[in-house]
Amino acid sequence: MRDTKESRLLLVLLIAIAFALITVDIRGGEESPVDGARQAAAAVFGPVENGVASAVDPVGNAIGAIRDSGERHDRISVLERENAALKARLGSDDRNRSRIRQLDSMLKKAANGQYGIKGAEVIAIGAAQGFSWTVTIDAGSVDGIQRDMTVLNGDGLVGRVTTVGPTTSTVLLANDPDFTVGTRMERTDELGFATGQGDQPLSVQLLNGKAKVRKGDRLVTFGSQADKPFVPGVPVGEVVRVDPSGGALTRNVFVRPYAAFSKLDIVGVVVQAPRTDPRDAVLPPRPKPTPTPTVTVTVTPSADGGVRAQTGAPEQPDREQDRDREQQRDQDQDQDPGGQTPRADSTAAATGRDDE
Repeated sequence: MRDTKESRLLLVLLIAIAFALITVDIRGGEESPVDGARQAAAAVFGPVENGVASAVDPVGNAIGAIRDSGERHDRISVLERENAALKARLGSDDRNRSRIRQLDSMLKKAANGQYGIKGAEVIAIGAAQGFSWTVTIDAGSVDGIQRDMTVLNGDGLVGRVTTVGPTTSTVLLANDPDFTVGTRMERTDELGFATGQGDQPLSVQLLNGKAKVRKGDRLVTFGSQADKPFVPGVPVGEVVRVDPSGGALTRNVFVRPYAAFSKLDIVGVVVQAPRTDPRDAVLPPRPKPTPTPTVTVTVTPSADGGVRAQTGAPEQPDREQDRDREQQRDQDQDQDPGGQTPRADSTAAATGRDDE
């Protein structure tokens, strides 16, 4: 269609008619005079619309499926993240239970020793601070932590505080070669000095070269002047090896520490020392020894002059033993009316012949 004056006039006329019909339809409401024309148009063009919709529905469904697949993928991703968070929470629950056990054990030790402690968590190891065996805890000067305070956990001695910041502190572990602590032996009260040896047992130099030490003896901290850096009575470890004295003035023993320095988590800093030395009250109870069964062998003379051995069950009740002895005595009296028990001949018993 050419762009002429007539075509422009026709376009303007059609637009004006359209606006007029729209105005009449809006003002008429439900009784619009064009409602009949609208219904007639719907009856004519409705089937056409249905046919076109049927033809294009597969395309629309495909597009919707693609869109829905994206939504399902996003939903799966959300579920996977939720499952990962749930697993992490379950794992943290296991860790929390372990930490509760550690805290409970540490609080019991603090109560036994009358230590006032500030709980803390190990948040870093000392690799960044050099080659020393150190850890960083999340408690500092704002928590009342000071330099040269004793650090322990639910097992025993951990170390001492060496550096204090506002919210963190550095702890030198007891297995560090630069770490030394005075010790006292549980059974004999022998004094000595324990020094760290890394991942090896602690080396303890006893002041008494003639001290009697045996494997399994236990040591606690002796304590320092003004209770710094060490308070008394903190469990240190058990003797695992004793070197011969060799006549020296001192004696060396090796002690396995109670604390596992590679698995530290919850620790306590002693911020208040006990009023009196707890001595051995903080040491864990010794395991009860397993009783060793014993077998009783009884040798009694037999009626034919030989020797008979009887093996008794371990720890037989006295009543059963008395009954067995009475039965044996009755048998001997029946065989020897005179009441005399025949004497066993060791030669006959050994060769199986009687002397005539």
